[in-house]
Amino acid sequence: MAEQKTPPTESIDLTSPSLYFNRELSLLEFQRRVLEEAWDEANPLLERVKFLSIFGSNMDEFFMVRVSGIRKMAEARIMEISPDGMVPPDELAAIRKLSQELMVEAQKCYQRKLLPQLEKADIHIIDYHKLNKSQKERVDTYFRDVIYPVLTPLALDPGHPFPHISNLSLNLAIVIHDKKGNEKFARLKVPDTLPRLLPIKRSSGGVRKDGSIPRQHYFVWLEQVIAANLEGLFPGMQVTSAHPFRIVRDADIEIQELEADDLLETMQQNIRKRRFGSVVQVAVYESMPQNIRELLVDNLEVSSNDVYVLDSPLGLSSLWQLYSSVERHDLKDVPYKPRLPKQLKHATTAADIFDTIRGGNILIHHPYDSFNPVVDFLNAAARDPQVLAIKQTLYRVGSNAPVVEALLEAAERGKQVAVLVELKARFDEESNIGWARALEEVGVHVVYGLVGLKTHCKVTMVVRQEGEGIRRYLHMATGNYNALTSRIYEDIGLFTCDENMGADATDLFNYLTGYSTKQEFRKLLVAPVSLRRKLEKMIQREIEHAGQGRKARLIFKVNSLVDPEMIRLLYQASQAGVQVDLLVRGMCCLRPGIKGVSENIRVISIVGRYLEHSRVFYFQNDGREEIYLGSADLMQRNLNRRVEVVFPVESKTHIRHLRDRVLETYLKDNASARILQADGTYTRLKPEGKDVVDVQEKFMG
Repeated sequence: MAEQKTPPTESIDLTSPSLYFNRELSLLEFQRRVLEEAWDEANPLLERVKFLSIFGSNMDEFFMVRVSGIRKMAEARIMEISPDGMVPPDELAAIRKLSQELMVEAQKCYQRKLLPQLEKADIHIIDYHKLNKSQKERVDTYFRDVIYPVLTPLALDPGHPFPHISNLSLNLAIVIHDKKGNEKFARLKVPDTLPRLLPIKRSSGGVRKDGSIPRQHYFVWLEQVIAANLEGLFPGMQVTSAHPFRIVRDADIEIQELEADDLLETMQQNIRKRRFGSVVQVAVYESMPQNIRELLVDNLEVSSNDVYVLDSPLGLSSLWQLYSSVERHDLKDVPYKPRLPKQLKHATTAADIFDTIRGGNILIHHPYDSFNPVVDFLNAAARDPQVLAIKQTLYRVGSNAPVVEALLEAAERGKQVAVLVELKARFDEESNIGWARALEEVGVHVVYGLVGLKTHCKVTMVVRQEGEGIRRYLHMATGNYNALTSRIYEDIGLFTCDENMGADATDLFNYLTGYSTKQEFRKLLVAPVSLRRKLEKMIQREIEHAGQGRKARLIFKVNSLVDPEMIRLLYQASQAGVQVDLLVRGMCCLRPGIKGVSENIRVISIVGRYLEHSRVFYFQNDGREEIYLGSADLMQRNLNRRVEVVFPVESKTHIRHLRDRVLETYLKDNASARILQADGTYTRLKPEGKDVVDVQEKFMG
């Protein structure tokens, strides 16, 4: 057989669907990697429980947002072809198949691995029918005193239409017979105001051989306690059976911004509507009879394909309660105390902080570096009499927000404070609305975002009177101003008082709060204005360097790589001989390792204790290296439909640090790294006699 020749580079069609992975299936493959962490016995037991809970929560969000959107397209017969060649009905079929596989695998992990190991660790999740007499008495008393008054059984008959069932709710489908033997049906919501795992108090289990007294934890599932005590809810009736089911609804809010008189009010109305979205998933047990399944399918207006038959428990996200309530530090990661950057260790006053930033840019890497300097920076700005104004963007700040408290104080002290609060940050809308109102009440100028765009950039600007002029101090980052997530998300931030970046920040805030058609910035790359164009230009520059035999290399670290135009440009870089290393935590639609197209591209995904969240763009540029950091992923939405900021790292010391100490360590990881193969699977690296390099452990060291 004659050897097949690789076609010339120019003859390869880089738009061919065979060169792209499907976005949704790639996202599900990321969920598989999260699930693998729950299987991994190298992780502490309760951390594995946490990963299983995260997997469950991620899958819920996937159905609420991604599956619901594709289903709407399929129902509207919008046959939009994705870059990989699939149309919505094909995507739905593939999603259902892979989702079912992953969810069954997750249930196996819980039943076959975690449950037995929790039992050995004196953490017992007991089925109601296996409780001993005293445990049952205690639980039944709790039912009568606490659970029973909360329950509302809803009948289904001509006088009682099928009730609304809220998103993510766990329910019991109850079959009842009256005295004449007539079969009736009722639905009962398992209250989410009570803990899903009910703790059963019990004395310690005696003394171990080593003399220690084990602390025993006993739990029982709330729905099992309710199912065992249903007779009291239906006096004079015979309860024949009760079958749990759980639903997930479309929760993707559609906002007609151009028609909205008041975006704040519109968002509040849409949040209320969210719980009434169409059902996209019904999870049931194998034991549920076919007639009840059909009843649910008919009344919830779903297809039989939307019914997922699973093992116990329905709603794995509930396992977070176990992780958070059981105080067993021996079964969790050793707590890590973030450090202070050495430049800021002795900055105790407002003047110290501003003096230190004037002394040189400061790079800060969370969660290894503490988030406190960011809060201290804002507190200093709020209290320093020389500070005239503070401007900031807020995307996700959470319920406990020291950053917002500092802004409130600044306004109360008479500072000029302007804040863009992004009300369209998905699932953070209610928290952001609350903070927007609180800020407005003290006189802060609050902007809710730009029409048609989400504001996703992370920028704070402090304007300070110094001598006869002013100086602008900036904090820019890859992550949100959220003190809680800063302990578990990996992100990088920069403090600077660079004059040109400060001028750019002023133009940016004018763009966000007023009317501006500015298309060029001095140093910042801003989407949707200039970011795509500038990134493309810098990638093309590496291609030209490689073509001339000069040094050329790209290292990009992002959450997601989906944008087809960027992928094609990276293929062209590979074809030109540029070494391309991509650290992509989540979705990656680029197919590496294809001869003549992407053999010079390596894709690595790191999933570990912390959520890899920073975006870093490295260009070798024939030895004149450039690094940019920012909030943008390589997705159409980030480049075209969001306000994003990507900022340069200009200190040579910082460039060397990010190249050698950060990016190269990621590329050397052989403990938690997974390599994307050309067929879409990920292969986990193993040390195999080499020194173990776990990038997150190394950064904590």
